[in-house]
Amino acid sequence: MKITNARSWIVRTPWKEDPGDDSSKTDSRTFVFIQVDTDEGITGWGEITTYPGPVANRAISAFIDQIGHWLIGENPEDIERIWGKIFRGMTYVGTRGATSAAISGFDIALWDIRGKALNQPIYKLLGGRVRDRIALYTHPPSISKPEDIVQPVKDIVGSGHRAFKMDPMIRHLHVGNASFLDGEIKPEAEANAMDILAAARETAGPSVEILIDAHGLYNVPTAIRLANKMAEWDILWFEEPVPVESWKALKQVKEQIKPLVSVGERLHTRWEFLPIFENNLADYIMPDITWTGGVSELKKIATMAEAYYVPISPHDASGPINVMSGAQVMMTVPNFYKLETSRYDLSEYNVMIDNPLDIRGGDLYVSDQPGLGVNLDPEWLSGHQIDLNEEFSGKGPDANF
Repeated sequence: MKITNARSWIVRTPWKEDPGDDSSKTDSRTFVFIQVDTDEGITGWGEITTYPGPVANRAISAFIDQIGHWLIGENPEDIERIWGKIFRGMTYVGTRGATSAAISGFDIALWDIRGKALNQPIYKLLGGRVRDRIALYTHPPSISKPEDIVQPVKDIVGSGHRAFKMDPMIRHLHVGNASFLDGEIKPEAEANAMDILAAARETAGPSVEILIDAHGLYNVPTAIRLANKMAEWDILWFEEPVPVESWKALKQVKEQIKPLVSVGERLHTRWEFLPIFENNLADYIMPDITWTGGVSELKKIATMAEAYYVPISPHDASGPINVMSGAQVMMTVPNFYKLETSRYDLSEYNVMIDNPLDIRGGDLYVSDQPGLGVNLDPEWLSGHQIDLNEEFSGKGPDANF
């Protein structure tokens, strides 16, 4: 078998801010997918949707297309060798970030091809299942007032989800990690965040787990203060308390806060997780399968975490291929907590894929369909493709994602 074509699809689709509110704002969302074709008529799908959407997704899409030319003629069954070819071949450019994202997308597509060639789901090729369903956690929409969190939390709990994640500070900060300057938060924004969290806990009740995402936006004393204040509302974890660049800053925070710590969405490949494990810097890890190295690497990182008895909870802030590839791996992983999804109702994915995701009672059920278990719709992709040559100012319909 040989690869005959490998390309990216950068697409834009309408995206509702709150799936439970018919009157909520409908914006748009940008996704980046990968298509790998073979001479035996088997197509594999991958995903590398990233942030900030309008800049990073356009850049990574062009990067993918160049690497795709390099893979034509390769045997798609040589997954590990192709992983190493891209990783080692980009040593001087840098093996993390854009490179690991590119590897991720291709790796997912190659595992999809492998499963289809053998008529088996990916999880059966990774050792078989240790569970019959994948527990999920999800998100309410970002809000700025305590009263606005009540109905979204009711919708999440009513859907059967047993955990959700939120950032009650984000609407009062500069949006996006490019805005980190002093790592502080204004007192009025901090007080409002505590009111939002209190309302969320009161609405959810004591049995639903609440996770807090700090998005790596704070300096050490601010992160410590926020986490310890939020402990009053029984949060399960405080995620990415400080910028990802300094594990020593993370160590200071972890040693001085009450909530558990989760990190990993911006750590790329097993090598960046080594200091996390060796220095006891996290109670949970959350690698993103579309950024850290794909199916192959997520399985390796999960096994490393198992040796330290650290649960793994894959990150997801993108599309259906991210969800399904992460689920395929987690079907085989003993030390699994929950899989992240961007919202409790993922029906907006249905226009992109041939089989709707089977989510019931806050759990995702993975079928025995070969490969990922879902395929993207090429006709839909063609109809929603973004022209990379169109003028782009950083504003407009895909500026937020």
